[in-house]
Parts: sequence; structure tokens; C-alpha cells
Amino acid sequence: MRFKVAPDPVDADLLAAVHGAIPLVPGSTDDCCARIQNRTDISNREAAESWLTFCRAVELATETDRGYERRRRDPTDPAVADAFVERVFGVRELLAALDAADEPVSVDAAFQAIRDEVPNWERNRHADWERVWTERTRRLLDWAVLFGRVERADGGYRPA
Repeated sequence: MRFKVAPDPVDADLLAAVHGAIPLVPGSTDDCCARIQNRTDISNREAAESWLTFCRAVELATETDRGYERRRRDPTDPAVADAFVERVFGVRELLAALDAADEPVSVDAAFQAIRDEVPNWERNRHADWERVWTERTRRLLDWAVLFGRVERADGGYRPA
């Protein structure tokens, strides 16, 4: 399963704080979101749930039949970066586009590389889906930088 979530802001300290807020003993989504809100600067439940899902995507959390639980793994562990590439929708495609390019790729050009991969229901979900997905592409690239898979260069991005 690949997840579409890519929360903003892209911040290593916030990721570590969210990870630390997820309980070691499974808790309900509501409980986990409340803990995230209480222990971080994330002020609304929707954003807290997005971060919780992202932690699940990058294997910093696990969903059990009793709720979410924190995995004992450092957010800087290379396995987290591997999970980001394999489990977050669009990342593999973006990395392939960067690998194929001869020069750094802008956010707009990176979006064009994955444009055809955007599911129709996502296109129909937003009035300006291209703007939404261009912004999502920027976040994915910034997460890829944080996870050491990409670097910024000359106004664009290239493989690290």
C-alpha cells in the first residue's frame, strides 16, 4: 500500500516530536491525535491525523487492531528513508525523474514528470488539482531532501 500523505511543514524536529507523541501502547486515532496536538505545535486534529498517517507510511508507527503505536526507531534511521521511497505515493516516480535529468529539476518540471500518475479521482476532487499536486510535489521533494535522497541545487532538485 502506498500513502498519499506528505505533511507540511517539512521539519525533522517536528517529525521527531510527533513520533515521540505516538504512544508505545496502542491508542485510538483520537487519542493519538490529541497527544500529537498536546505535545507539538500542531493545533488542529486534521493536521495531527495527517502526521500520524505519515508516521505510519514511513514506518515510525504501526496501526494495530487496538490503535496506533510508536515503533522504536529513530526518524533518522535509513530504513525510514527507504519506507518513504517505497510507501509514499509519487516518491519513486519523482526520484526516477531526477535520475533521468541532466540538470537540477524545478518543482514544476518534477510535477510534470508525475502528472500522469495522479489518479482521476484526485483530479476530480480539487477544483485546481494541478496547483494542489504541484504543492504536494514540492513537499515530497523537500521530504526527500530531509531523508537524504535528494539535494537542492541551482533552483531545483537533483539526486543526492
